[in-house]
Formats: sequence, structure tokens, C-alpha cells
Amino acid sequence: MIARLTLISVCLAAACLHAAELPDISTVLADLEVPALSEGPPASGKRVKQGLHVLYLPTDWKPGLKMPVIVELAGNGNYSNKFGDVSKGVPEGSNLGYGLSGGKGFIWLCAPYLNGAGDAVAITWWGDKPTYDPQPTLQYLRDAVANVCKDHGGDASKVVLCGFSRGAIACNYLGLYDDETAKLWCGFLAYSHYDGVKTAWPYPNADRDSALVRLKRLAGRPQFICGENTNAQETEKYLRPLLPEADLTFMSTGFRNHNDAWTLRPSEARDKAREWLRRVVGASAP
Repeated sequence: MIARLTLISVCLAAACLHAAELPDISTVLADLEVPALSEGPPASGKRVKQGLHVLYLPTDWKPGLKMPVIVELAGNGNYSNKFGDVSKGVPEGSNLGYGLSGGKGFIWLCAPYLNGAGDAVAITWWGDKPTYDPQPTLQYLRDAVANVCKDHGGDASKVVLCGFSRGAIACNYLGLYDDETAKLWCGFLAYSHYDGVKTAWPYPNADRDSALVRLKRLAGRPQFICGENTNAQETEKYLRPLLPEADLTFMSTGFRNHNDAWTLRPSEARDKAREWLRRVVGASAP
């Protein structure tokens, strides 16, 4: 069967400008605010801490109702830049999933990376130096997805993995690490960075040959690849020769910031990401 050619390259004009010329996210008023963490059990409209992950049940959630799931992986912690962008590297700090869903229609699970012992959150990368063992993180990720689907009505056939920075790399590095983990997802949204584009990361198997082995597990599923400035275009140059017929969408956020809070304010990129997300899970647009 001839693969469906759905390679979409969407480039905002602003993405061709230097970072200093792009608008800061602070110049666009946010129309969404991530709900504060609440005490007690999960419930409609509540965002709660469960173990080491954070779970949000949307305002239209009801017991017994099957809903798609956004699983989100955070960027590295201890990060800041001259634009005031900060990443603490913990599930509580994530924004992508809430901005993409608007708080409706999707269960939102912010998963942690674990240290080598599997008993604490890894603020940078996963596991411990120098081995960066991903197995505790992978096991937690699989278990958390299974539990959300079993206990809270997540639709196991409609689970989308997304991530920012470290999390964007992890969409493939962890999400496609092995067959057992790879089968969980119906699509992927990687914001800022991508597995295999840069190879100077400190963890094992960051080279392009290893990344290609993981990439083969994508198996035709769609990816939305975005980033600040020309980040997504760099990834497109890497991927086009490897997957010429894949269902890939490339787009700049149109902002200069390395900050996942761009999804909390209106933009063309957010509109396109939401359209992509609804297509992937077969839902109607909000």
C-alpha cells in the first residue's frame, strides 16, 4: 500500500526572523490559566498530584465516559534565559496539554522522569549520571497511562504524547524506546528539539543511528513538530530525507521564547496544533 503523503510544512513568516525580532509571549495576553493544584481525589475540572505525576480531568469529564488523553513530558529543570523563560523540570510546571485542549475534551497527564532508583523525580534528563537509565521512567509512564485509562476513562486508543524541550526529545527517545512503550501512542507533539537532530546530549544512544532505530517504531503515526524561531525547520531538514511520506507537520510557534506557556495564549500555531490534535483523535474542533 502506498503510504499517504501528508507531509505538511507550515512556516510562519516570523520564523524566518532572528530571535530578537520575534515577539515575546508576554506581548500576547493569555486567554488560559492552568488550574492550581487541588487537594483530594481527581474530579471534573480539578488538577491533582497523584504519586509523582499530575492529573487533570477536564470540565466535561464524567464517570464512565471515554475520553482521549494527552500525556506530557516536561523540559529540563534549572533552566532560564535572557527572555525570562524558566523551566523547573517537574510535572507541576507543564503547560502544553492544558493550552492545547483548553481544559476540555482531553484528560491531561503530566508524567515525571525518574532517577535511577525510581523513587524521585529527575530534574534533568532521566535516570542518573553517567548511565541515564530510562527504565524506571518507562515503567512509570506505562503504568500511569494504564491507570488513567482504567480508573478515569482514558481511551487507550487515543493517547497522544507531547513534550517540551527535553520532553520533545523524549517523545521519540522514551516514547519510541521499545515496542511496549511505542504502542501506547496514537500521535506525538514535540515542541522545541527532536531526537537525533543534535547528538551532543549526555545520555547514551543520542547518535543518529540509534535515533533512526527508534524512529522506525513511529510506524506511520502522525507527529506535530514545532519550536521557537527556526527550530522546527531544522528538524524538517533532518526528517524529510528519512520519512518523505510520513504524516508530519512542521511549524514555528512565532515566538522567540523557549517556553511552553505559548499554548496559553492565542496564536496561529496554537490553532494549527489544536486542529492537528482533534484530527489525530477523531474529535470535533472546540
